Amino acid sequence: MSAANAAMNPAQKRIHQAAMRLLAERDVSQVSIRELALAAGVARGTIYNNQISTESMFDDVAGQMEAEMRQRVQKSLVTTDDPAQRLANAMRFFIRRAYEEPDWGRFFVRFAHSARSLRELLNGQAAQDLFTGLDQGRYQFHREQLQSVLAIISGSVHAAMILVVEGHKSWREAGADTAELVLRALGIEAAEARTIATQELPPLSAID
Repeated sequence: MSAANAAMNPAQKRIHQAAMRLLAERDVSQVSIRELALAAGVARGTIYNNQISTESMFDDVAGQMEAEMRQRVQKSLVTTDDPAQRLANAMRFFIRRAYEEPDWGRFFVRFAHSARSLRELLNGQAAQDLFTGLDQGRYQFHREQLQSVLAIISGSVHAAMILVVEGHKSWREAGADTAELVLRALGIEAAEARTIATQELPPLSAID
């Protein structure tokens, strides 16, 4: 199963979900193909037929998560042109999904800063909207500070997801606080940042 392939058949979806759930709880070296097959409700032959091994399992899951979430976020952001609202919504999409899909949230929380594909997912869309906001005068930072700004955003989202996954905050509270504080750090006035961060969050779009 290709890590970049967002379209999966039913068996592949079950395997992906099972692998994500198992890897969120333990190291890949502790997960056997037999255990993966049992968790997914498929035969071991189905695992091998989809070219999944214990060596490739983590990369398959992380790559699939990156491809799927990137497409869904991009599709969901087309309803607004305001870079500040787009950034706030993107951050809140991650935080809300960590609540709605606990296995997804636990995997992401555990590996977001160690898996390159997941790090790129947090930073990719934000970089484009940050430059747009800078060009429009919405943000106040130097272009050479982009990597530091991205680190602040990804670190803040990751920390908020931990609060949600561990049950310390609701996704609405964690999402609104994170979006508001990041926007204020970028130069948005406090009242406007709060308004943007508490706008009703649209559904995360499905992909075909």
